[in-house]
Amino acid sequence: MTSDKNALEELAEAFQVTTSYLDWNKERVEVPESTIRAVLGALGVDLSDPAAAVRALEDDAWGRLLPPTVMAIEGEATAVTAHAPSGASLTLSIELESGDSRELSIDAGVAETRTVGGSDVAALTFELPADLPLGYHSLRAAAGDRTTAAHLIVTPLQLVLPDTLGTDPAWGFAAQLYSVRSRESWGVGDLADLATIAEWSGGLGADYTLINPVHAAEPIAPLEPSPYLPSSRRFFNPLYIHVEDVAEYETLSDEGRAAIEALAAEVHAEVDGADTIDRDTSWTAKRAALELLHRVDRSPERQREFDEYRGLHGESLVRFATWNALAIEFGNDAREWPERYRDSESDDVAAYASEHETAVDFEMWLQWILDEQLQNAQDRAAEAGMSLGIMHDLAVGVHPGGADAWRLRETYATGIRVGAPPDGFNQRGQDWGQPPWRPDRLAEVGYAPLRDLIQNVLRHAGGVRIDHIIGLFRLWWLPEGTSAAEGTYVRYDHEAMIGILVLEAMRARAVIVGEDLGVVEDSAREYLLERGVLGTSILWFERDEDGEPLPAEEWRELCLASATTHDLPPNAGYLTGEHVKLRDSLGLLTRPVEDEQKAAAEERDSWLDEIRSRGLLDDGADVDATVLALHEYLALAPSRLLGVVLVDAVGDTRTQNQPGTKDEYPNWRIPLSAPDGTPLMLEDVMASKRPAAFARAVTERRTSAVRPKKEKPMTTTDPIEPAGAPHIPELEEDETIAPRPEEEAADAARAKPDLTPHQD
Repeated sequence: MTSDKNALEELAEAFQVTTSYLDWNKERVEVPESTIRAVLGALGVDLSDPAAAVRALEDDAWGRLLPPTVMAIEGEATAVTAHAPSGASLTLSIELESGDSRELSIDAGVAETRTVGGSDVAALTFELPADLPLGYHSLRAAAGDRTTAAHLIVTPLQLVLPDTLGTDPAWGFAAQLYSVRSRESWGVGDLADLATIAEWSGGLGADYTLINPVHAAEPIAPLEPSPYLPSSRRFFNPLYIHVEDVAEYETLSDEGRAAIEALAAEVHAEVDGADTIDRDTSWTAKRAALELLHRVDRSPERQREFDEYRGLHGESLVRFATWNALAIEFGNDAREWPERYRDSESDDVAAYASEHETAVDFEMWLQWILDEQLQNAQDRAAEAGMSLGIMHDLAVGVHPGGADAWRLRETYATGIRVGAPPDGFNQRGQDWGQPPWRPDRLAEVGYAPLRDLIQNVLRHAGGVRIDHIIGLFRLWWLPEGTSAAEGTYVRYDHEAMIGILVLEAMRARAVIVGEDLGVVEDSAREYLLERGVLGTSILWFERDEDGEPLPAEEWRELCLASATTHDLPPNAGYLTGEHVKLRDSLGLLTRPVEDEQKAAAEERDSWLDEIRSRGLLDDGADVDATVLALHEYLALAPSRLLGVVLVDAVGDTRTQNQPGTKDEYPNWRIPLSAPDGTPLMLEDVMASKRPAAFARAVTERRTSAVRPKKEKPMTTTDPIEPAGAPHIPELEEDETIAPRPEEEAADAARAKPDLTPHQD
């Protein structure tokens, strides 16, 4: 007889919940039973009898005629298993995304039979044809008196790089948009500033501009400062609207224009020269100005365009706008609203939206204005000669009381937060305070939430960076009331989620960059490579198996390589050990500060010795020359994308974000500043010679570098022959549940810190 413990482990395995793992010190950690039970409970499992729950899960699968979602790869036959009453004939058809239908002629074989609920059921295996078109289709089945439909998603084998990229590595500036303020912006960098950055950097030879997530925040102050803890990833943050670029501003009355000018003047008087970003002051004034513009009569053509936008985004936009209207009255956290408004599908919510039609319309109008200004920024980037243009950043998750968690609450686990286990950089672990998606519910709805947000973020962009992309393989789940170290990994259907990313990026002719730092299984990186998703390389973390600096020529080709990241100080600060001083002052170290300083110095010196050995850095060079040399070295890498973080190009020293903190440090509130800490305006940056020097460093040396032939990135001009298509490795069974100990140990030995930020 199976013990309760074994049954619990079997149940955890069935739901892809890890029961043990290797930590950053390569030591085996057994997950507490209380954690396993809490995670399974969040997945809706009845744990009163684990053995019975295992049987119920199996019966549920056998009781389905088709699985909820079937994934297929273009050009490959796909095996599917149906469960039909024994002896019944199975008929299948496909309703294509185009609206056409296709009847299937199948030869199904009986793989197994069993009795479920008193009836005999047969498992029938069949193959879908290899010539199905890309897209989101519906697979329909009938057997006996049973009928059903499954989501059928056909994705490309591999995402090809846009042919506009050419053959040389492309480069771009990475910027925290809110921190890059012009004299015309209202205390926070906006989309007009983004367009200006794109034009200016395009003139320097840049191919893209990578910005922080611009996901939607709360509708009223106080605003969450972290761009990685949004209210919604599906929609955008109106804080970034440039008021004077709204078309209706031109037809505004003199009185209305004077009112807006007065609001802008008040903002400038309060925040100009401040050494921290004040989102609340900026947005409160900007919202008042936008409400004035919303009341201006629109031309018939403008109204038609607005109506088309609303039609495109449908019910998702209405629900999002309704959440914002409710939040203005009841607060920014839906978990604290009156009970009758916590269910987005309730009659009370529908009645509220009807009664507050103007407020809801305003929130939808804001998204339309954002859509226009995002398109303008991308257009101006293309006109400046950028091969990619704007590259967005996609956060891991959302605020637990925000719009997405409210309107899509059935897809999120309750009583769970997402984070990261302890590692060398965050030795206490991380708690990001976000609810995770439930893998089972995503499959039930055909991954619609994922595909909707990817479609929207790529609507006016040349690429997207996926923060903590390994979260599409597995996420660290933390039950409420536990520390960051007391969680466990829950695995997702990475084939489905990566496949959808690739499909949407192909349709948008965009690139996908995965932030794959941290403890990452080799099989995951290999899978991303084969699907055409670029990885991430940070200079300080690129080391060989012996811990020595990995020569630039040996870095990955299909990745975005950079000399730093927004979770480390700019290199001018990193070189002086600011990251150790800051973590020590905040109590984030678990070993003596002297040990941390020694380790940091050894890490820094080993890399500087490597750069000196290439003749790029003289002994006794100052900080400015050293930071420039780091980027000259970076350009030796074969990486298809090179990143220059704007703070490095201006000599800034302050950290944007310190993981593991919230209010102890002004995370995500640091304006772009000069080396002496004086805030810089965008006009000052463009007039400076420093950024141009960095542009030359990556453009001149990248074209002269001798690069070894490595993995060949596909482009849209490459022929795709089935016989030569790369094989997509399947994870071994023990990898999908828990990595083999010897492989996991190797992964941990090579691990880079998990620098995924969020509300911290």
